[in-house]
Amino acid sequence: MAEIVVTLENIAQILENDTKVKVAGIDVDGQLRGKLMSKKKFLGVAKEGFGFCSVVFGWDMHDKTYFKELKISNKENGYHDVIAIPDLSTFRRIPWEDDVPFFLVSFYDPDTKEPLSACPRGILDRQLKKLEDEGIGAMAGAEYEFYQFRAPQTGNGPISERNSSSTATFLQNNPVDSLPSLTEGMFGYSLTRPLHNKDYYYGIFDACEKFNTHIEGWHTESGPGVFEAALAFGDIKGMADRAGLFKYVVKSIATTYGITPCFMAKPRQGLPGNSGHMHVSLVSSSGTNLFARESTDPNPPYPDVANLSDMGRHFLAGILEGLPDIMPILAPTVNSYKRLVENFWAPVTVSWGLEHRAASIRLIAPPTAKASATRFEIRVPGADANPHYVLAACLALGWRGVTKKLELTLPPLGKGEDVGGESDAGKRLARNLGEATVRFMAKDSLAREVFGDEFVEHFGGTREHEVRLYDEAVTDWEVKRYMETI
Repeated sequence: MAEIVVTLENIAQILENDTKVKVAGIDVDGQLRGKLMSKKKFLGVAKEGFGFCSVVFGWDMHDKTYFKELKISNKENGYHDVIAIPDLSTFRRIPWEDDVPFFLVSFYDPDTKEPLSACPRGILDRQLKKLEDEGIGAMAGAEYEFYQFRAPQTGNGPISERNSSSTATFLQNNPVDSLPSLTEGMFGYSLTRPLHNKDYYYGIFDACEKFNTHIEGWHTESGPGVFEAALAFGDIKGMADRAGLFKYVVKSIATTYGITPCFMAKPRQGLPGNSGHMHVSLVSSSGTNLFARESTDPNPPYPDVANLSDMGRHFLAGILEGLPDIMPILAPTVNSYKRLVENFWAPVTVSWGLEHRAASIRLIAPPTAKASATRFEIRVPGADANPHYVLAACLALGWRGVTKKLELTLPPLGKGEDVGGESDAGKRLARNLGEATVRFMAKDSLAREVFGDEFVEHFGGTREHEVRLYDEAVTDWEVKRYMETI
């Protein structure tokens, strides 16, 4: 079915038979923050937007206001309204909610009318505009892994009556390990495991299709109750939106089956984590892949880049140079760094390689791929990362490499070489969120150069908040270890 092009001129006609509309914006943690409004109200604000409480940028994922007073939203400004303007191009209908119309919004400063400095969609737009001014576009794909648990019921009612917080309630009084996985064992790419939950498995795929968050590949991954989705490749802005909405689809469908999907980076010790790999390439106005080399370079700096264009080499060099400075974007939670450890197919250094699945950046290019499919897979992000921020960071650093014509000086990881081993010449990535945030907020951080101080101070402040909460928490591990023996 062809996509509907929505404009201010035809929107009333498109919504003719509707009475209500759902809208949502995206916060720094990638969570959707939205509401239902009457059709009349929506039509009245479709052009110039409406007031939306800025507190969604002044509190964390559990609605606790940040310890540090951040510029966008704080006590002094009364957590004032910002402007939320619907993006009509994001129109879709929610199939599991009686096809209610849905639109994403972007947030704007009420005084300057400029995109809010921390608005994920606005940040990606700003980076994309730098390329568009040069007649260049960006394409992207996303892969998400996530664990799934059978959510406990509260009371004796049917699963469909389970509320969305029943898992959290259960875990207040029970150990995490007592929460049963959707399926047990390590069964990557199994054709039979999905049949144990067939309606749920196909339900997600079909809902994504109807909600315009199309899945290209959908399978079990190695780990108890783990699924992986490869989302349909497309323009980078639409891809970021679809990546963010994918989690919404999964959680919405899962709740009707009594299942709790988990996108945190490392839900279980000793098992693989949840990745959120992003694939990125640049294209000309005619759609030609600008990372593909017209003919194989007979004298490349490294054999791995023999089929990578000069622009692609500069882009890669730019990301590699800036990678240590943007780690809180790629790994935004305390838990993120427990995924980035050796021996679990996760990167721990600034590294790259042709078809190297343990490196931070995997180059996909001939001879193992078609020239038109040449791209970079950014393998550092987990499923917990904000896709708009991640893709904006990739564009910002990569394009900086192109404009400065940075040379590729770091050698690739060789086949069979261990990441973090003696032959790995790359810097060690941050080992925890605190270390990463200090580097991100440093005065000489490349994050400040490509994003500006206002964003770095805001997002860095939110990460300092996460670190402080963790530092002050008394964990089960501590109590079990020290309660009796000290």
